[in-house]
Amino acid sequence: MAQDTVSRLQARPIRVRPAAPSASPQTTILIAALVLVTLYVGSDLLVPLALAVLLSFVLSPIVSRLERWRLGRAPSVVAVVALVFVVIAGFGTVVGSQIADLASNLPTYERNIRAKIRSVQQGATGATSDGVIHQMTEMFRDLRQELETPNPQPNMPAPGTPMAPPPVSGPAEPPEPEPMTVRIEDPAAKPLEVLRDVLGPVLAPIATAGMVLIFTIFILFQREDLRDRLIRLAGSNDLSRTTEAMNDAAERVSRYLLMQVVVNVTYGIPITLGLWLIGVPNPILWGLLATVLRFIPFAGPAIAATFPILLSFAVAPGWSMPILAIALFVVVELFSNNVAEPWLYGSATGLSSVAIILAAVFWTTLWGPVGLLLATPLTVCLVVLGRHVPQLHFLEVMLGDRPVLPDEAKVYQRLLSNDPIEAAGIVEHAVEDGAELPAQFDAVLLSALSLAEQDRSRGTLTPESRKTVADGMLAVTADLSDLGRPAEAGPEEKRPRILCVGARNNLDEAAAGLLGELLRRSGASPTVLSCETVSPRQIGNLETEGVAAVVLSYLNPSALPHARRMVRRLRLHFGPRTPILLGLWSADPAADAPAQATAETAADRVATNLCGALAELRSLGILPEERASDDQEEEAKRA
Repeated sequence: MAQDTVSRLQARPIRVRPAAPSASPQTTILIAALVLVTLYVGSDLLVPLALAVLLSFVLSPIVSRLERWRLGRAPSVVAVVALVFVVIAGFGTVVGSQIADLASNLPTYERNIRAKIRSVQQGATGATSDGVIHQMTEMFRDLRQELETPNPQPNMPAPGTPMAPPPVSGPAEPPEPEPMTVRIEDPAAKPLEVLRDVLGPVLAPIATAGMVLIFTIFILFQREDLRDRLIRLAGSNDLSRTTEAMNDAAERVSRYLLMQVVVNVTYGIPITLGLWLIGVPNPILWGLLATVLRFIPFAGPAIAATFPILLSFAVAPGWSMPILAIALFVVVELFSNNVAEPWLYGSATGLSSVAIILAAVFWTTLWGPVGLLLATPLTVCLVVLGRHVPQLHFLEVMLGDRPVLPDEAKVYQRLLSNDPIEAAGIVEHAVEDGAELPAQFDAVLLSALSLAEQDRSRGTLTPESRKTVADGMLAVTADLSDLGRPAEAGPEEKRPRILCVGARNNLDEAAAGLLGELLRRSGASPTVLSCETVSPRQIGNLETEGVAAVVLSYLNPSALPHARRMVRRLRLHFGPRTPILLGLWSADPAADAPAQATAETAADRVATNLCGALAELRSLGILPEERASDDQEEEAKRA
């Protein structure tokens, strides 16, 4: 029976689902254009929907908390919406009263405005008419009169010469009739047209607000059902990825909005108190406007600062109040941008600064001022899609804040561009942030050389570029020689002499130079040799006296036959008592890889990274044991 079952399973045809064909560039461009047209044409519906989704992100946690208190879905939604109405009504009442008070006091500020204008004019022209601006004004006036004066005709008499009476010949011509004034008047507007012109601009925002309210209530009532439908549209076959993407987007947008509220409040309160201490009227109004307008990126803070600064010019007869108001906004803005926002935001949005600017321009062009308000949340959702959907990964690369290139790729690219200074700066920044220098040599610099070796093996790295990379890495090693704290070394004659040999090419020599720098920091006396130095014709010129060890440097892990010949040649020259360490820097650091390489090449030890090579030399007793850092010594003393 079991054999029959096996035979049936083997006879059953296996259906292989064909891979989804990749979209052509023309199809991708067409889809992108269709999406843009849809966003632009459907803005009347999509803008209220986007605002409602954004508002539901803010209100949904409150509704969920009320539901956990067993208040029920409908009462919770009604209570939260009523709370929103109360907050909006209270805000409108305070702002309206402040604006009414400001309007009633505006006529009293006219005298100060006139006095400031006169003082500016007097300061510009000077006490007499000899001021620079006054002289320039007179000069331009004379030039204008000269240009507007018509040139005299050749047969016309000079100015001041009496004109001769014209000769009389024949009957006089009748005078030309004077032109008639024609006035075009529009017909009287109809009542419906007047009503449309007056109420149209008012009804449009009210209609948008009503749609936002309806969408928000619907989303709060049906949020679980909407979530399930989105999961079904995204693909129910991959629930884990879809759920992770939705949770990631909701968390990032909610955190961004919450942190934005906190930042705006911490911005509006100091503005209110500062304007009150300075003496600017209606400080509560300007503080509230600063808090609300700061939700609009870039333009909001500038608009919020403009009105109170202009008012300070009109209120006080002197110039101290405007200067203090400007200084207040500058100081609070700098504190908010450089302290509050980095501390509170962190990685809340996951957007780069360039992406925020591009998003603001893009969404403002599509949807106007409302698009500027929605730019950051909508772009956050796009970045989340790019992070979890492979086909949209370019969105995360273009808009996300994650490093696009790892440090080793950055270093390799800088070396190809013949810029070793910036390549060394990458390692310096990492060390300043707390990274260990030997680990950076392994993870960044040696990995960059491994990338170059891979390109050389594929034939995509020319000999000139290879020389540029190798020379640049030697320059980086020299720039980093003074970074950190080297080990305390004794006299030169007492340091162990270690030969670091670049086995096959100048890239291997650059890797040997990295190891030589670490050996110098460990108290040894390294000598970096090129592959030509250990060739069969020149190896006899090497001195064997005082050599504690020889390290062969290979970036190509498949060069074991070459390494076997090199080990045999070095063994014959230096003798069996000199240990030979084989460095296979790009090899797999598995536990059995060094043992297999040792058996195949007959080397004494094998290391797959620079720190491992130092450890092997310490185990052989060639290098002194690593000295503990000050922090480690303090921890040992406390223990």
